[in-house]
Amino acid sequence: MTNSIEEVLDNDAMFVIGSNTTENHPVIGTFMKQAIRRGTKLIVADPRRIELADYADVFLQIKPGTNIALINGMIHVIIENKLYDRDFVDKHTENFEELKKVVKDYTPELAAEICGVDKEDIIKAARIYAEAERAGIYYAMGITQHTTGTHSVMSLSNLSLICGNIGKEGAGINPLRGQNNVQGACDMGGLPTDLPGYQKVFKDEAREKFERVWKVKLPSKVGLTVPEILDEAEKGKIKFLYIMGENPMVSDPDINHVKKALTSLDFLIVQDIFLTETAELADVVLPAASFAEKDGTFTNTERRVQRIRKAIEPVGAAKADWQILTDLMVRLGHDKKYSHPSEIMDEIRSVTPSYRGISYDRIEVEGIQWPCTYMKHPGTKYLHREGIARGKGLLMAVDHRDSAEVPDSEYPFILTTGRLLYQYHTRTMTGRVDGLNKLAPESFVEINDATANKLNISNGDKVRLTTRRGSIITTARVTEIVDEGVVFMPFHYTEGAVNYLTNTKLDEHAKIPELKVAAVKIEKVGS
Repeated sequence: MTNSIEEVLDNDAMFVIGSNTTENHPVIGTFMKQAIRRGTKLIVADPRRIELADYADVFLQIKPGTNIALINGMIHVIIENKLYDRDFVDKHTENFEELKKVVKDYTPELAAEICGVDKEDIIKAARIYAEAERAGIYYAMGITQHTTGTHSVMSLSNLSLICGNIGKEGAGINPLRGQNNVQGACDMGGLPTDLPGYQKVFKDEAREKFERVWKVKLPSKVGLTVPEILDEAEKGKIKFLYIMGENPMVSDPDINHVKKALTSLDFLIVQDIFLTETAELADVVLPAASFAEKDGTFTNTERRVQRIRKAIEPVGAAKADWQILTDLMVRLGHDKKYSHPSEIMDEIRSVTPSYRGISYDRIEVEGIQWPCTYMKHPGTKYLHREGIARGKGLLMAVDHRDSAEVPDSEYPFILTTGRLLYQYHTRTMTGRVDGLNKLAPESFVEINDATANKLNISNGDKVRLTTRRGSIITTARVTEIVDEGVVFMPFHYTEGAVNYLTNTKLDEHAKIPELKVAAVKIEKVGS
């Protein structure tokens, strides 16, 4: 997030797109509801009528995969009506004329046709956003899990920049992270291009710095993303895989492909707190400690580095992740030992500029938001305050492009996926809680009542969903939450797992699969 969670309360307008915030990020959703009660205007764009739609000044129930067309349509309205921040654009952005040229074709009429919404709602949304003094954009995987995900994020950046909402308190562009330490994992180099602090492995200066500290020679070649790893494993080109705290046998697209990839390996290690569906395929399972059994830090969605503290000793043979990795590192010949995670944080500070001012002593009471570049630095509430980090904000003119799969005569419906409030990710933890399982016990598919009527499907019927990759049986939930031609499934469940159906096609830049759009057919199989 460029800005902080508490700044939601300072928004004059919020644009929530591709995020079911009250269910997937309920704490932030609560802040949004408080802001609305204070008078903040709300724009919501989503293929489902999510809870926030009931609070919205404008709700745009867009067709899955049409985010860019919608955003370009809003930018068209803002530019044509001279509602953009001309002074900010002139001083702090570049490539405006190219953006203006591309969005000129995205009239409200055309954008409405592509997205399946009313053109007047696009105009109203554009005006609300542009006329607000401080407007925040909030998005999640409904934006990124598309073959056009990177371009969708660029489009949101365009919208924020032309209205001067970058480097401003109570505004910004704010991706909502899906798990508690995704931000921290990325910060620490959990990306194939990066060393800690987003320092690039292919840059000699960065790599040499880490080589001096770690006393090893590091490769300069960029690694593979998770989908690329699985592709190469299925081809037999990757022989060994080490998976920590991840359950791709439920969470990744085309589970048949995932299973083929994992069973093609010579050796698979899984490190987890429970025996997951993925761990069941492993040659070796290393029992990890849960959050309550270890000391360390998490870095949350607003870049805040926070302490976690051991409440109980690890159960059975479990160990903290850092201890398992250190033991392996020593056995592999790198004789470096730590007595406590605080020593690891001190090492992180020494090589990561954005974490340089963060120590366990400083975050004992309250976490600190990076960048925090020296020991008395207070942390950074919002980014780009002193100016855009790269000098000027680069406006990237991008066009709408259809999803990798679109409905046809054989697969006439669009399948989209998401999460529920009462289950979490692959249910590794929440699936063991009786109360949550009573609230959300099993897989289901949401079908529009008109669609269900045409297919002679009633609420509670068993239905078969089939895509080009697989077929599952689940329970129909007839509703008006989704539009005709669109069906929705949560991805949490092993039985009736939606990811047998989803598409492995990737965004060419970020290499993220198109989990949010697949062409599907539906048939009733029983009452």
